[in-house]
Amino acid sequence: MLFTTFFDIISIGDTVENLTNNNLENEIKKIMEHTEIKINHRYIAKGIDDTLLLAKTFAKELKKGDIIALNGELGAGKTVFVSGIAQYFGIESQICSPTFTIVNEYTLQNLEKIYHFDVYRIEDSTDFLDSIGDHYFEDGICIIEWADIIQDILPKRTITIDITKDEKNSDIRYFHIRRN
Repeated sequence: MLFTTFFDIISIGDTVENLTNNNLENEIKKIMEHTEIKINHRYIAKGIDDTLLLAKTFAKELKKGDIIALNGELGAGKTVFVSGIAQYFGIESQICSPTFTIVNEYTLQNLEKIYHFDVYRIEDSTDFLDSIGDHYFEDGICIIEWADIIQDILPKRTITIDITKDEKNSDIRYFHIRRN
C-alpha cells in the first residue's frame, strides 16, 4: 500500500512555520505510526529555527528501535537536525558529527540511548557491519548521517530524510521524508 502526501496544508513554497504545531505533530505522528506502509512527505524550512522545530517534533515520536537516515551534501543541515532531536531529549552537550569516531552515544534520562552515526568515512555496508555491526539498530534510537552509504542494510522501518539546500537562498532547506 502506498501512502503519499505532499501535505494538505503545505504546498510548494509553504514553510514549516505555516503549519500549526498541532498539524505538524499530527503529520509526524502519522509518519512514525504507519511503519508498514510507504510514506512520502515534503517540508520546507526557511532557516535553522524551522529545522530545529521539525527535528523536535520528530523527537516527540521517537522510541527505541527507530532509525532515522539522514542524507544531504555538506552543510545541508543533517547535524542541525540531530541537534534538534538532542535538544528535545535534554541532551546538553554540543552535538557534533562523529566523523572520525563514527558513532556518538547519548544516554537519555530514562536510560534509553541515542546513537548518532556519521558514516561518511565508511566505505560501504560491509565495512559498516565489519567495524560497527547492526546491533545498534535494536538497542536504541539511531540517527545516521550519510546513510545512503549503508542504505542496503537498513531495516524497512527506517525513516529516510533527504535534505537539500535551496540554490538561491542559503537559509532554505527542503526535507523529503520517506519510507520505502
